[in-house]
Amino acid sequence: MMMEEEEDRAESAGSSCPSVRSDGSKDHNPDFSGEPGPTRVDQQSSEVPSGQSAQQHQTQLDSIFMLLEDNIITFVKNELKKIQKVLSADYPECLESQRSSSREAFVKITVDFLRRLKQEELADRLQSKLPAAVCHRNLKSTLKKKFQCVFEGIAKAGNPTLLNQIYTELYITEGGTAEVNDEHEVRQIETASRKPDRPETTIRQEDIFKASPGRDEPIRTVLTKGVAGIGKTVLTQKYSLDWAEDKANQDIQFIFPFTFRELNVLKEEKFSLVGLVHHFFTETKEAGICSFEDF
Repeated sequence: MMMEEEEDRAESAGSSCPSVRSDGSKDHNPDFSGEPGPTRVDQQSSEVPSGQSAQQHQTQLDSIFMLLEDNIITFVKNELKKIQKVLSADYPECLESQRSSSREAFVKITVDFLRRLKQEELADRLQSKLPAAVCHRNLKSTLKKKFQCVFEGIAKAGNPTLLNQIYTELYITEGGTAEVNDEHEVRQIETASRKPDRPETTIRQEDIFKASPGRDEPIRTVLTKGVAGIGKTVLTQKYSLDWAEDKANQDIQFIFPFTFRELNVLKEEKFSLVGLVHHFFTETKEAGICSFEDF
């Protein structure tokens, strides 16, 4: 089986498996646009108008910030009361009231302060109740049910067998010629005789998205090639199952496996990527996740 890395695009007859990795280096600025309007403050310019003394301007600025402080303190007190209820034992699993971006940002800040206070258990409990965390758990549960069994013989008509019991490690090589075979993945003799564009090296299935030593850029796209029936589809199923069972690649926050068979059914319809994710993985829509840029 041949595996190639491509930076921008890839065509494949197998399964597509987008993943979302965590990126702790991003700045997540709280968005309070969804909050009820604070106590009204008459609009005043932050610039010093001509003829107005600096002292008068400073007095106005002090007044604005005193009112701003009162509004923020009121917001914090109200949200802390909600969070205290969330941490009680009889509260529902999902933090329904935290779906607005401002409240979710505040919960993340609270988690950070709890960790600074060495209250790791409370921080973990609070974080586990965020909609994204609940979605993460539900998605893993869905993928386990979907991929833990495969059918021997005719799909959905044969005998179900545990994938982990029958999976055989494939001999995967990294490298090869940067071409897509258009003859149902059967490599012709003349194609096989061509020299690869770079030396081939073996790679484990759980490492297919991990960059090679000395490579700075992350791997964005992986193209698998091989004889039909060699196990490319099962490879993506095993990759997804290992993630769902917490066995590998836990730095990835979400994995969304699509098959081209499923996508072809929708070829007459128009979907954004988020729309496709919502369509096939309803856990994300239920959690109110409409963007994956923060993950």
